[in-house]
Amino acid sequence: MKTRLKSNLFKAAAVLFIAGTPALLKAQQVTVGERMQNMRAYDKSGINVFEAPKEATSFDGMKFNIGAGFTQGYQGLKHENDRTTGASLYRMSPGFNNASANLMFDAQLADGIRLNLTSYLSSRRHNDTWVKAGYIQFDKLPFKGQFWDDLMKNITLKVGHMEINYGDAHFRRSDGGSTMYNPFAENYIMDSFTTEIGAEIYVSGGNGLFGMIGATGGTIRGTIDSTNKQTAAAPAGISKMPSFLGKVGYDKQVDENLRVRLAASVYHNNAVAAAGNTLFGGDRTGSNYFMVMEANTGTYSDNALSGRFDPGFKRKITTAQFNGFVKYSGLEVFGTYEVAKGRAYDEATKRDANQYAVEGIYRFGSKENLFVGARYNAVKADVAATADVASVQNDVKIDRTTFAAGWFLTNNILLKGEYVTQKYKDFNAADIRHGGKFNGYVIQAVVGF
Repeated sequence: MKTRLKSNLFKAAAVLFIAGTPALLKAQQVTVGERMQNMRAYDKSGINVFEAPKEATSFDGMKFNIGAGFTQGYQGLKHENDRTTGASLYRMSPGFNNASANLMFDAQLADGIRLNLTSYLSSRRHNDTWVKAGYIQFDKLPFKGQFWDDLMKNITLKVGHMEINYGDAHFRRSDGGSTMYNPFAENYIMDSFTTEIGAEIYVSGGNGLFGMIGATGGTIRGTIDSTNKQTAAAPAGISKMPSFLGKVGYDKQVDENLRVRLAASVYHNNAVAAAGNTLFGGDRTGSNYFMVMEANTGTYSDNALSGRFDPGFKRKITTAQFNGFVKYSGLEVFGTYEVAKGRAYDEATKRDANQYAVEGIYRFGSKENLFVGARYNAVKADVAATADVASVQNDVKIDRTTFAAGWFLTNNILLKGEYVTQKYKDFNAADIRHGGKFNGYVIQAVVGF
C-alpha cells in the first residue's frame, strides 16, 4: 500500500511538473534542452569521457535539461555447480529481463555552476523510484574579482550525495538504465561503485596532468546515530569515520589518432557504521546477469548482484585501482588492476581481494557506429565465513571471458550483445559457488539522451 501510494504521488507530481514547466520557464527566461557547461553527454558522444570536461564556454542564461537512459535486456544463460548439499541453483530459461530506466535532471544555475539530479525509475533491485545522486559542480565561483577567476581556471569543486570518483572503471560501467558507455552487458566481477555524501576537488595541470582529492561521510546514506548506539550487528556500538579518496593521472590527445590516459586511485576508511561500507556493493540497480549462481529460493531483488563478488569489507577498507586507456583510431584498450584489503565488523583479521581486467574494443564505420570487443576479468580473494562455510576461504578465484558486438543506429540508440563464460575455482564444497560456472548470451536495446 505504501509503495502504491508513493508511486501515485510521484506520478501526480510529475504530471504537475510537466504541465507547469512551460509557464515557469517562460517566467524565469530559462532555456530548455540545451547542453550544459562542462557536462558529460548521456548519448554516444559521452563514450570515453572520464571526468567532466573543463572548458571555457560562454554563459547566456539559466538552462535546464532532461535526460534519460533506458535498457531492455534478453538473456539466455545457464549455470551449474558441484555442490551436493544445501539448496540447488535457481532454475532458469531464456527470457526478457525487467527493463531499467534512469531519469536525469541538469540545470545550469549560473555561469560555471551546474546542478545534477539522477533517479532510478525502475531497476532490478528497486522496482519503485529511488534517487541515485544529486550534486552541484562549481567550475567558477559566484565572487567578483580576478583572484577568484584565476583560482578556478584549473580547479573544479563537486559537492553532494554522489557517485564517488574512485578508479576509472566506473566511467565505463552500466548504471541501471544508463548502459550506453559500456560496450558489454555487465560490469566487473568486483564492481567498485557507490554513492556517498561529500566533496571532491579537481585540479588540472599542464600537459595532460590532473589530480583529485575528496572526503565523504563513508556510507551510502547519511547517519546521525551515536557511536554508542548498539545494534544486532554491532553489539559493542557502531564506529563511523569519514572516507578519503584521491586520484592522479595523465590524459592527453597526443595527435589526431592517438589518445593516452593513465590513472591511479586510492580509497580508505578506517571504521564505518554497522550498516557498513558499500564500495563493492553500492549498486542500487543490480546485475545484468539475472539469477546466475543463485539459490532456488532467491528473488530478483533480494539477489540483485548475481555474477558479481563483494568481498564484504564493511569496516577498515583500503583499496587502490590503477587504470590505463589507449585509443588509436578505432582501436581501444582499457585495463584495470585493483588491490583491496579490509574486514567486516565481526572479523578480527583483514582479508585480501585483488582484481585485474583487460578489454579491447574496435570501433569501425564512417562514424564508428559499429564495434566488436573482448574482455577478460579475474578476481582472487579471501572469502569471509558464512552460514554455509564456517571458516574463511582463502585464495578463491573467479574469472570471466566476454565477447561483445554492438551497433549504434543513431547517437541515442544502441543494440548490443555479448557471450560470456564465468568460472568459480577453489570454493569450499559447502559453498553454492563450489565448481560453479555459467555461460550464455545477453542482448540489450539501449536508449540514451
